[in-house]
Amino acid sequence: MLNFIHIKQQFNDKILYDDLNLQINKGEHIGLIGQNGAGKSTLIKILTGEILPDEGRIEKQKKLQIGYLDQYVEVDETLTIQDFLRTAFQKEQRIEAEIQTLYAQYSETFAESCLEKAGKLQTKLDASEFYQMDTLIQEMSTGLGIQAFGMERPLKELSGGQRSKIILAKLLLEKPEMLILDEPTNHLDDTHIQWLTTFLQNFSGTFLVISHERHFLNQITTHIADIEFGQLIKYTGNLSQALKQKEMNRETYLRQYASQKKQIEKTETYIRKYKAGSRSTMAKSRQKQLDKIDRLTPPSKTGKPHFVFPYQEIVSTLAFTTTDLVVGYEQPLLQPLNITIRYGEKVAIRGFNGIGKSTLIKTIIGEIPAISGTFSLPQNTEINYFSQDLTWASPLESPLQYLSNLYPKASIKDLRQHLSRAGLVNDLAQEPLQSLSGGEQTKVKLAHMTLQKGNFLILDEPTNHIDQEAKESLQKSLATYPGTVLVVSHEQDFYEDFVDRIIDITHNAK
Repeated sequence: MLNFIHIKQQFNDKILYDDLNLQINKGEHIGLIGQNGAGKSTLIKILTGEILPDEGRIEKQKKLQIGYLDQYVEVDETLTIQDFLRTAFQKEQRIEAEIQTLYAQYSETFAESCLEKAGKLQTKLDASEFYQMDTLIQEMSTGLGIQAFGMERPLKELSGGQRSKIILAKLLLEKPEMLILDEPTNHLDDTHIQWLTTFLQNFSGTFLVISHERHFLNQITTHIADIEFGQLIKYTGNLSQALKQKEMNRETYLRQYASQKKQIEKTETYIRKYKAGSRSTMAKSRQKQLDKIDRLTPPSKTGKPHFVFPYQEIVSTLAFTTTDLVVGYEQPLLQPLNITIRYGEKVAIRGFNGIGKSTLIKTIIGEIPAISGTFSLPQNTEINYFSQDLTWASPLESPLQYLSNLYPKASIKDLRQHLSRAGLVNDLAQEPLQSLSGGEQTKVKLAHMTLQKGNFLILDEPTNHIDQEAKESLQKSLATYPGTVLVVSHEQDFYEDFVDRIIDITHNAK
């Protein structure tokens, strides 16, 4: 169906791909994996034509229908959810409109050709899913938890997470020949991830999915495409099978790289020693041999993250309490909340996507006012907050400039160390924020948190874009943090081992 052929891509000094090749065949369910910054999302952008590769090309099957999950696509915000999802059937709606036009023409002209053409179009419409449209929309909306938003609700009233979920639903209803999904589970809770898992398992078409959720990928994939060392290797089987083969390949590659590096250094030493002496002819010959070597790409410089969140001591029994707290924007999202969190507790907030978890957090940090009721935090509470939104006031700033503006008294060396501990090595610290991957941008935000003293950590979907190594490091950091932790995450296996309890606000839904 589709071929990536000899793709090369470089941003400044960072080589993403060096001769990347990938063949995608009909019916394959492919998971695209790699460390943060390996170039997964860039590969999708090349596929969709958003950017052009430095070298190489893409060959596609003629008239291939590709559906891409673009969570930032512009939509008509005056439409209701129901009407927006109906736009997934635009092609069929146009056929129906044409049939009605032909019947109107026939009533005036009595031309048999109008009836003949209308009949052919009607046969085409009968073979489609047009007359099951509302049933399919209802099934999709139930499966993804969209009905809870209110099907007659305008898109302009939706949160970012709700909007992303509806864009996903429309894409799935369109049933293109090939689906391109970049982190489709980011705004789904456990129940709806399981529904999506079943949908993708039964999807008769082809798909390419980027996800950092191992369990999800393991269940839906028939092949894994892994980007590492500037190249891509395609494995047959699910994620578990691919990772076993990858580990063997990685060890072989590292041995080959070390051997080649040693040989190159030995040859360079010889050339430097004899290029001006009696053996200069031999030195020149070796230089020519060295120039012809196909050099292996160095192993990734991505540092293993290590997060340490500074602790500001506080004496208190309770960390947070609410009394009939009602949160929302113009309208309440939840029934009144009465919550008590003891100091030092580690708590996860659970509830279906769109219920109001992020709104509750934004109320706690003072970003939006409560509709009614109260909440209280003890004196000397210092909140250290992670927001799931990857938006920047100055996207052309580098991570180093961003942190330097926030902490002008900190030394550049100290700021570099914080970025490095978050998994962003020196060259990434100088790149514009907007050119970093979602995972790398998340690590910048986590690095910011490691510079800020606090005693109450609040994290809203911190794992959305980060790779497995970063998740594991973050888990350990939160487990050992001496203060209070409040986390919202759709990944239960991320938080279930370190939290003391889970507060489920589902029963508070309006």
